[in-house]
Amino acid sequence: MVLYYQSKHADLPKPYLIYVGKDKFENEDLIRWSWPEQDVWFHVDDLSSAHVYLRLHDGETIDSIPEKVLLDCAQLVKYNSIEGNKREKVDVVYTPCENLLKKKSFEVGQVAYKDEKLVLKTRIRDGRNNDIVNRLNKTKKEVEKPDLEGEKLKRDLRIKKEKQKFYEQQEKERREKEEEIKADLLARDYGRLDIDEKKVTNKELSQKYESYEEAEEDFM
Repeated sequence: MVLYYQSKHADLPKPYLIYVGKDKFENEDLIRWSWPEQDVWFHVDDLSSAHVYLRLHDGETIDSIPEKVLLDCAQLVKYNSIEGNKREKVDVVYTPCENLLKKKSFEVGQVAYKDEKLVLKTRIRDGRNNDIVNRLNKTKKEVEKPDLEGEKLKRDLRIKKEKQKFYEQQEKERREKEEEIKADLLARDYGRLDIDEKKVTNKELSQKYESYEEAEEDFM
């Protein structure tokens, strides 16, 4: 079972999806089928707790998470930690899901980090905030068997199509630019050719007219 929550705030354009694995076995699936560059993993530092995931909106990064949403995730992690929920102060670590490291030797649900520099930390100093926890619990939905793999594959297909469309547009613009440059160069070549055809040297004039009077008469 996966628990889904919504972090909704009046001053934010749209809500954020937060989801939590019911146990360590589901956490394995959540890690496996998380969305790279879009899902952020939260956990109480140095204590046992639920694994909480935040799904960012398209184009957002871990550094752009609104403070209110960050606090919602931190409070939800604390609430889902037996020991952490008893403490006034706890540190909560968070990192992009793509930074999570899984090895065959790890126990079920156990993770490490690929790069410690990508792990951020926030601190709860004044205990559990019941207003936040109650607000989040009102949005909670329990899904017995979510199709995590299907959702991930559908997302990957959408990203692939968007990238393909972007590259096709880039290629179209590149070809159009090349055609513009070719047309401009061709127009300049024709311009020079036209000028060259109109040029007549003094030698050519002398060969055309036998006398000055004849040339003047032709000019008139």
